[in-house]
Amino acid sequence: MASLPRPLPGMLLPRSMSKRRAIAAINATGQAAFLARYGRHNIILMPAREASSTSRSSTPTRSLHSSPTQSSPSSNFTLSEVLPNHQRNRRQPQDAEMGSPKPAPLSVLPLLTVLRSWMTATISSSPFLLPPSLAIMSMLAHTSNPVLNPDSNPLLRALLKETFYAQFCAGEQPAEVARTIKGLKDVGFEGVILGYAREVVAPHSHEAAPGSVSKEPQETAVDVEEIDSWAQGTLMTVLLAGRGDYVALKFTGAGVLALQCLRQGADPSANLKQAIDSICVLAQSRGVRLLFDAEQAAVQGGIDKWTLEFMERYNQTQPVVYGTYQAYLKSAPETLSRHLREANRKSFVLGVKLVRGAYLGSDPRQLIHDTKEDTDRAFDGIAESLLKKDWEAGPLKGEGGFPEVAMVVATHNRDSVIKAKRILQQEQKTSDVAFAQLQGMADEVSCELVASNRQGTTEKQEKAKAYKYLVWGSTGECMKYLLRRAYENRDAVQRTVGSRDAMRAEVMRRLKSLFGFA
Repeated sequence: MASLPRPLPGMLLPRSMSKRRAIAAINATGQAAFLARYGRHNIILMPAREASSTSRSSTPTRSLHSSPTQSSPSSNFTLSEVLPNHQRNRRQPQDAEMGSPKPAPLSVLPLLTVLRSWMTATISSSPFLLPPSLAIMSMLAHTSNPVLNPDSNPLLRALLKETFYAQFCAGEQPAEVARTIKGLKDVGFEGVILGYAREVVAPHSHEAAPGSVSKEPQETAVDVEEIDSWAQGTLMTVLLAGRGDYVALKFTGAGVLALQCLRQGADPSANLKQAIDSICVLAQSRGVRLLFDAEQAAVQGGIDKWTLEFMERYNQTQPVVYGTYQAYLKSAPETLSRHLREANRKSFVLGVKLVRGAYLGSDPRQLIHDTKEDTDRAFDGIAESLLKKDWEAGPLKGEGGFPEVAMVVATHNRDSVIKAKRILQQEQKTSDVAFAQLQGMADEVSCELVASNRQGTTEKQEKAKAYKYLVWGSTGECMKYLLRRAYENRDAVQRTVGSRDAMRAEVMRRLKSLFGFA
């Protein structure tokens, strides 16, 4: 029995037909007749490993029955003509010059980072491992026992430092932070969003009773010491950041007095206002931008008030101060609309960091959208309206001209990133846009942005600038931040499972490559 010919590059195969039958049919009838009989909707590419070694040649692909010197009618079929749209998208992107597959996006990450991410995502997506992990981290974050404090227990510190701390945080000392930032920029990230980890979680015991009249908070020596400590840490963070980077700051890190002022909607105390001004002036002089973080609902009204005041002062020509807007809050569109109108009226640039929200465990449930789908729609609608600078494009409400906006699209949701990136590159109306994900989370989304920038964009397309958000501070200072990341992973199981699978696939790809199978 005569042996069947070896498949050539570009070989086409119906899903319902075996390889041997397809080859025989093509040899007998020609590729054009074969396509006419079986229909293009059912055609797929034969896997590359089964193609002839001539696929690395620059010779044009020929059908099986064509000769080396004479092209056949069927050779006029191109892959883009034969493959339906949904199948074209599945093909491995090819390098235009070499014809070889482009590197996987996660290939830019060090192996240790990939393995640590795989471990973290595995724990976060496991219904058996996550609950005890959360209980342990909550205990460590809120303990007053020195044995359970990583900053006073060297063994505990060493364990956390090489695992969860290393996954999400930049370092404990400036030199360590600088190495982490350099490593991220070397990978291809545009820059970082750096935060100082120290914070105070608002205790319910400080809430004023309904109908009671609160006294204006008064500064004490302890308050001044707390403010100075927070200010020094934040100023150091600005110094650690480079031009074009962002620094995230939490007002609650300034101590109990800051909490009281925010709860009551009061202005910052004299020393706190002076500290914030000094931070803004230093950031402005270094080309660093400030993201005023959203916090718990009990203090968010005060944060919004302070944010607008400092925006008006420092955002007259260039954005220095950004507010954070949580799309999971039902009030987010109205709050942002009000701030946009204020920016329009007073002629300053509104800095917007758009997030879904990170306080599900503490914010009152009635303030939050009923379903994840509602939150997704709110996020995507707000992003579209801001990127298009169009009141009618989303849930924002306003009249007249749209103010100048600088935006950070901070999300781990790949669909939201793709939508925002598409609008950015099509509309060309809001160029001051960054995409950000937390360090140690959604690396598959971040690295895809980095890879797309390396592939290049047209002159008319905006580059999708990718940033990583991370904090620095001692291991003990970072525990509350790490606890929030753990809760966030719990509340986004589907995304966490996707990250786990992506990291596992990357490890398998590297193993196959090591043994020559990739």
